[in-house]
Amino acid sequence: MNDHPNDQFDELLRRALANEADKVEPADALHEIQARVSSQRKVVTRRPWVLTTGAAVVGTAAAIGAFTMLDHDTRNTGVPEVAGPAGTATSATVAPSPKSAPTTPPPMPPTVARTDATTAFPRERSTPEPAVKGRAVPIYWAGKSVGNDTGAGVRLYRTFAKVSGRPALEAVRLLTTDKSGDPDYYSLWTGSAVDSVTRSDGVVTVDFKVLPRLQLEPAMAEVAVQQLVYTVQGAVNDETQKVRVTEQGRSGQALFGQVDTTEPFSRAQASNVQALVWILSPVEGTALKTPVTVSGMAAAYEAQVNWRAINLKTKAVVSDFTLTKQGQAFSPFSFTTKLTPGEWQIEAYLVSAQDGRITDVDSKTVSVR
Repeated sequence: MNDHPNDQFDELLRRALANEADKVEPADALHEIQARVSSQRKVVTRRPWVLTTGAAVVGTAAAIGAFTMLDHDTRNTGVPEVAGPAGTATSATVAPSPKSAPTTPPPMPPTVARTDATTAFPRERSTPEPAVKGRAVPIYWAGKSVGNDTGAGVRLYRTFAKVSGRPALEAVRLLTTDKSGDPDYYSLWTGSAVDSVTRSDGVVTVDFKVLPRLQLEPAMAEVAVQQLVYTVQGAVNDETQKVRVTEQGRSGQALFGQVDTTEPFSRAQASNVQALVWILSPVEGTALKTPVTVSGMAAAYEAQVNWRAINLKTKAVVSDFTLTKQGQAFSPFSFTTKLTPGEWQIEAYLVSAQDGRITDVDSKTVSVR
């Protein structure tokens, strides 16, 4: 009795023995058997267990050979093969060597079509911008976030430039080839060359002849991408437009060694990338008459923006604070002060509510007559 009815090896052994038994073809050999018995009656030393053991050995060998072939086929196909009908085995012959059994070669791997790492976008699907003459467009520059160590340590500062031609194209051209009039501002897109700017279905595609080769840390790379996005959206006067970056009509390259260009970019939240304080007027290097009026934008705690003016020759300081029109949000501010003739550095900044540190400084140097 089989104590392990679920034992796979026992089941395969029974099937193999039964299969071999089915191959035996009985024949009428009575006379031959009687002759053998008559000639061997004198041999009485052969023990019955020897014959039994021999038969068992032969049967076991046949079963092992059959099991080996079945196991081989099971591994190759994943589907178990049935050796034959189950039954009681009476005799067996040695199974053929597994090497002689036919084998099925493993299936060939499917052919995968080779694809490029970049995706081409036909230019005829997009339309270029209409040309303009003498329009002021915003340009966003990178600048160090003084006293504010969160994020990349760099934020975006806006200036304006007057352009003629296609406004977004000219704005990007300035971003890639020109320098800001303020020495504190700079572009992360220098070294690149823009080819065209087109619009289609809510996406502005900026195609470059050459992308910037500058390698940046991830946080800095994100700010650099937003420098382009903010500038392009400002030029087309639509903050909802996504911006796609391509190089010679293809996207997928890694910008600044970090940012994937497969999908177009959306505008990041201003508080994450824009400077929290910046002076819009006067611009760097302006010659003014007293009194001097200063205006700008800030996202200030409790709406307070601090300012000071430092005479670069005498080191005299004039300071005070002003309020934005709205607190805890980007909002305009302005103040007016009397300054003596000379070179002055005007600073607007925030003061940390935690420890009183000066943070987020923006400055302009002006000449007062």
